Amino acid sequence: MGKKRHKIDLPQLPAGINVIDTHCHLDMMGSEDEISTAINRAAASGVAPIITVGIDLESSKKAIRLASNHDSVYATVGIHPHNVQGLNDRSYAELERLCSMPKVVAYGEIGLDYVKQFAPNDVQLEHYARQVDLAKKMQLPVVIHDREAHDDILSILNEKAPFSAGGVMHCFSGDWHLAQKVLDMGFIISIPGVVTFNKATSMQEVAQKIPLDKLIIETDAPFLAPEPLRGKKNFPEYVLYTARKIADLRGLSLEELASVTTQNARKIFTIATL
Repeated sequence: MGKKRHKIDLPQLPAGINVIDTHCHLDMMGSEDEISTAINRAAASGVAPIITVGIDLESSKKAIRLASNHDSVYATVGIHPHNVQGLNDRSYAELERLCSMPKVVAYGEIGLDYVKQFAPNDVQLEHYARQVDLAKKMQLPVVIHDREAHDDILSILNEKAPFSAGGVMHCFSGDWHLAQKVLDMGFIISIPGVVTFNKATSMQEVAQKIPLDKLIIETDAPFLAPEPLRGKKNFPEYVLYTARKIADLRGLSLEELASVTTQNARKIFTIATL
């Protein structure tokens, strides 16, 4: 007989308190019914709103559709560094049009990925810079993907500064030294479920030290499920595990951490209370 697995309950928020999953990919969660179920499950757990993120033109359009169909969903528009090859002036005209659609709250995720390199570095750099310009033109906060590209990411941001609408370093993976540089630019930092992993000591240090008003949290669902669900499909409500871990690291209650990160997310993304 197999060993019975110990069930770890989802952390519970007090009534009237919610937390925002600031970055997930609802269009990758499955069928329309599965997506609706994920949104409803999250809301029942106190996770709302949800920001669903564009990584190419099609997913950006899907994000906008989901936001239009669900009161608790907001959208971003952008082209992930994996998908920048083939972008042209028509692509940028369409991106600019999408930025003006209702419930679009940010531009991204954009940036550089020097690990998988689905597009050559020079192509990534060209379109990263051009998309930063578009985000500024549209007066939207910019959501940055940075994977082993710290110097180039910061170099272009410094070149394009200042950012009146602000910006987010999504799924932050650097150390405290890098975090300080990001914060000095006026950006805020988004911590994913990776912070719950035992060996994620550098990220845990960042999560402890970030000024509370510069911290938001995310799932990046359906990827990067936190402990105790590591390796499984991630869902927006699992952001509560991340919130609890960071609360423990900082000596706060889950309610306190949820409240402050929700306030920060509403401010950067200009989201009113539901």
